[in-house]
Order: sequence, then structure tokens, then C-alpha cells
Amino acid sequence: MRRFLKSVMALAAACMTTVSAAQADEMDDILGRGELRIAVQTQGPPVSFVDKNGARTGLAVELAQMMADDLGVKLVVQDYDWKGLIPALLSGKVDMIAADMTPTPQRAAQLLFSRPMFYQETVAVAPKDSPATKWQDLNKSGLTLGATQASSYGEAIKKYMPEATLKEFAGGTAATAQALSSGRLDGMVSDLGNVTSFVDEFGNLKILEGVITREPLAFAVQPNAFHLKLWLDNYVELITADNRLEAKINYWWKTTDWAKDHK
Repeated sequence: MRRFLKSVMALAAACMTTVSAAQADEMDDILGRGELRIAVQTQGPPVSFVDKNGARTGLAVELAQMMADDLGVKLVVQDYDWKGLIPALLSGKVDMIAADMTPTPQRAAQLLFSRPMFYQETVAVAPKDSPATKWQDLNKSGLTLGATQASSYGEAIKKYMPEATLKEFAGGTAATAQALSSGRLDGMVSDLGNVTSFVDEFGNLKILEGVITREPLAFAVQPNAFHLKLWLDNYVELITADNRLEAKINYWWKTTDWAKDHK
């Protein structure tokens, strides 16, 4: 009997150790180190950029800062080009991708995405003197259209404007808009929130009529980070209910109100 009880106690201790180890997860890591590490693409407003005062800001950055503040931890921001975001997350360098990323089937097969933080309207832009008036006018052989490298914008060009030639830019929307403004492209595709500021900045571009796609944009975590994914979903619910999310989206995404404060 004594030998049996010892065996039972040893088994119970082993089970408790296993449960304890299983309960240690990515949220424990964040709280334990006192840091929320995010990957961003700091290539241009309004999602993530460095403003006139040298401060890193934008919609994604401010949402992540709000999360860190509510968790009582420090926000640590790591900057990558677009194609470097997913590798940074999968390699464990960061806890989360905080970007305007569409949860496509291919990406969702690799990562866990939060509920949509906001939505983007994908539009086309052309030089002001272009004869094109609607995005369908760019679907012509001989035209070269730009998009962020490895983005859903490039996929939209392939799918909806297959007659045109796609050219991708690692520098994101900022690099693509610069190429268009300088005459190296016939058009570009990106989201309305991003291109509005560049159209205002360069002065020689125009947004064409029509919305190509309307896509959800979400933050992403590692494929086994279930607790953090559920926490993110819950957080979106909370900041939707208290209107903090709407206030951030209105300021950064639906208007150019941010420009007077940060440009």
C-alpha cells in the first residue's frame, strides 16, 4: 500500500508539473518580461511611420501602445520591410505583427489572426494627366502598375488587371507612390487610407473611381499562440464598446486629421 501511495503521489506531482508547464504561454512571457514586442513596417503614414518630431507613430503603433498600456508593459517596436514581417514573427523575434495585413488563406495557414482591427478599400492611383478615370482603365497591355512586394495589392493587380504588367516595391506604399509620381509607373494599387496622404503630398496624382476590393485588416500572432489570439479578440471587443477603436480609426484612417499634428 505504501509503495502504491508513493506511486500515486509521484504521478500526481508529474501531472501538476505538466499542467503548470502547459499553462505557461505567450501571455505569461509578455507579462513576465514586461514587454510587448511588435513587428511593424515603418514605410509611411498613416499605419506606421516616423513623424516630424522623430517619434514613431501611426494607427497600428498607437493601437499596440494602447494594448501595452492596458497590460502594464513596455511596447518594443521592431521595424521590418513587408516581406520580413512574417519571418520575424515565426522566428520568435516578436510577439505580434502590428500592420495593415490582410488575413489571406495563405497567411492564415501560417499564423493566427485577430478579429479585424479595421477595413481597407483597395483603390487605384494614376498620374493626374492620365486619361484613366476608373480603375478598370488600367487593365491594359503596355501599362506598368506598382504595388508593395508580397502584398494583397499585387494580388489584386494580377487578378483584376491581368493585362497590365506588375512591378513590386520592397519599400511599401511610399516607394510605390514615389515611383508613380516620378513617372516610372502608369498606375499603382494600394489602400485608400495610405494613398490619400500621398496624393495630397505629391500633388500630381489622382485616385481613380471605384473600389477594387474591401478587405479586413488584422494583427497576427504565432500559430500556437492561442491565448494571445483570444486576448486580442477580446481586446478588439472592449475598445469597440468604449469607442476608443473608432476614435483611432477616424483620426488615422478615415481622415487626414493626423497630418497637421505629425507632418
